[in-house]
Amino acid sequence: MKLLGIGSRINHPEYGKGVVTNVTTQHYWVTFIEKGLETIDIDSEFEIIEAADGDVDTVSFFDVESSLVDILKKWSDASEVVPIADKYKGGTLILKPADEGLKPYELPIDTFFHKITMVRDRLRVMEQRINSSNLDEQGKIDLQQYITRIYGSLTSFNVLFKSKSHHFVGQRGK
Repeated sequence: MKLLGIGSRINHPEYGKGVVTNVTTQHYWVTFIEKGLETIDIDSEFEIIEAADGDVDTVSFFDVESSLVDILKKWSDASEVVPIADKYKGGTLILKPADEGLKPYELPIDTFFHKITMVRDRLRVMEQRINSSNLDEQGKIDLQQYITRIYGSLTSFNVLFKSKSHHFVGQRGK
């Protein structure tokens, strides 16, 4: 599959008409007339209005930046910015008690999402520290399996993430 070049014009079924402004190995960054800047998967469905010529450098600034962020995360507690799914932006999480005499608790969903991503980031740091610790191999494996089960317990929150690459992943079926 040949990648579209920067400047290509497309029509996306959800976002409408737009222009490709950056290309990575997995995504197009497209500025849409109605929706602004969005990233879409290279293999997603859209109509090509006009394809721009020219070779695309598949090692983009975005890829270099992502690699650098991964390296920095490995050696620090820094966390990446993880986008919330568009349908939940600005929404509210409402916890309604069974007792109708009690007031529901409302929390901006963006605040809740931030706390979920902080839990995920701290679990990743814990994994890295376990791997670099002086524990014996069996001890490391036991703790890794426990963390994997924690991730599995958090998969219900995957609906909040804009990109599947940020999802919690538990133990897969054998």
